[in-house]
Amino acid sequence: MTVLLLAVSSFIAWVISSLAGGGSPFIIIPMVNFLLETPAIPPVVTTGMLLGNLQRVFVFWRDIDWRLTWWYLPGAVTGAILGAIAFTQTHLEWIQTLLGLFLVSSAFSLFVGESKPSFQVSGWVFLPAGFIHAFLSGLLGSIGPILNPLYLNYGLFKEKMIGTKSAHVLVVHIAKMCTYASLGAFTQSYLWYGLVIGMAAIPANWIGQQILQKMSDEQFHKFVTVLITISGLSMLWNQRRFFAVLLQ
Repeated sequence: MTVLLLAVSSFIAWVISSLAGGGSPFIIIPMVNFLLETPAIPPVVTTGMLLGNLQRVFVFWRDIDWRLTWWYLPGAVTGAILGAIAFTQTHLEWIQTLLGLFLVSSAFSLFVGESKPSFQVSGWVFLPAGFIHAFLSGLLGSIGPILNPLYLNYGLFKEKMIGTKSAHVLVVHIAKMCTYASLGAFTQSYLWYGLVIGMAAIPANWIGQQILQKMSDEQFHKFVTVLITISGLSMLWNQRRFFAVLLQ
């Protein structure tokens, strides 16, 4: 039953992620936490995300912006390794709060600007952004689609955004997986459950691709913006205890 529930929830998550430029961890992580245990989240989710995004790279290979990818890689690899190491030593709740506020404010600017870039983004921005994104991903497990506003304002939509982002995330998860393995965070059962998540992505990514081809850039933009908003509000809601303590 555990495998079935994990496979079904992962399938749904990957379909939605294909249409919104990300967000699958927001479904997969709570399910892994419910079905397994908290220590299982980083290794299981990382394995599943690695396999799912690997398949997306093959599917959207021709749409990947390689120039942007070369800007992203150096910072991302370094950040992922340092973040995964720091994961075992600290947990900073205020980071989730800042990320939530960033996503909500970004979504507001995207709504106001409709399909036009709310701010211009150059390729070099992804060097430091990649480091920060990968570091926080390794530290917190998942940080939501915080780079989506940058991808949109750089000018990537639909297949180009999905393909490029998948290539970027794939590198992050490879670095995280190697680091978690070196720290002894993997077990045989964790790897098996991660494979279930990754295998569920194969049909889901194909279905998502078929639907994505029928979407306009404007529809995709709105879908991504809605995801950014939901992700930001979800992060803030999860930190409600932090706000309660802060206001005391």
